Amino acid sequence: MKVLFMGTPDFAAVSLEKLISSGYDVCGVFTQPDKPKSRGMKMDCSPVKKAALAAGLPVWQPVKLRDGTALEVIRSLAPDVIVVVAYGRILPRDILDVPRLGCINIHGSLLPKYRGSAPIQWAVLNGEKTTGVCSMYMAEEMDAGDVIFTAETSVGPEETSGELFDRLAPMGAELLVKTLRAIESGTAPRTPQDPAQATFAPMITKQMCPIDWNRTSEEIGCQVRGLLPWPVATAAFGGTVFKVFEVCPGTKSGAPGTVLGCTQDGLEVACADGSLVITQLQAPGGRRMRAADYFRGHPLCI
Repeated sequence: MKVLFMGTPDFAAVSLEKLISSGYDVCGVFTQPDKPKSRGMKMDCSPVKKAALAAGLPVWQPVKLRDGTALEVIRSLAPDVIVVVAYGRILPRDILDVPRLGCINIHGSLLPKYRGSAPIQWAVLNGEKTTGVCSMYMAEEMDAGDVIFTAETSVGPEETSGELFDRLAPMGAELLVKTLRAIESGTAPRTPQDPAQATFAPMITKQMCPIDWNRTSEEIGCQVRGLLPWPVATAAFGGTVFKVFEVCPGTKSGAPGTVLGCTQDGLEVACADGSLVITQLQAPGGRRMRAADYFRGHPLCI
């Protein structure tokens, strides 16, 4: 079975490495173009490209998928199946029709819940107790294809999006191999999704960062965990905007947004149903640190 792999971030690189270690004939890899990264704005390639080059696989990074160039490359590779894992592009119908065994996708949710680009983050943001990964046959509509297999897991009460990513990535890789084996043997099931049950997980943006202290402690806690490792929740105190990395329940109450004190655990702030203590934060230009330590040295900031 010749497999063409399409993916971009770390989540996808785990699946590519699993395909390689499982002995699949990966005939090529498509990933997003290199982009400038960090303060130096040096060009950097995706984790999938790094994994592909390390394995000696040919890599293509098309800017467009609808001008015929990518289609010509894919037809020349003649894959039996195309595997897509967090590629970041929607495949047009002419590409979907190329592989004889179809195009399959590994998605970080239990479809039809959380169709879209950020299913893992939104599961944490919305306080889901359970999530998982699934494999599906791809369709022209985003994440709407027939489901093949699913794997379910609980979401930890203090688990961040980054931590959940790290757990779901190998689950997705294992599910991918299981799916390919079933497709090879002709035993892969197809379960149509119920559109009426579909929910969506749009892209995460920096506009989601500021904490609204009129929300409940649970909602704010989910926001803090859901926006880690990027873009990170924020809160302003004394005219300074801080990144907020960790909170825990407080013991006091007051008008939402009121600073209730700085304890040995951190900065206690009132919210809609009590208070939260900010235990880990980062000031502009600084490093992540214990909030209690920061405000001990900067008392006027609160």
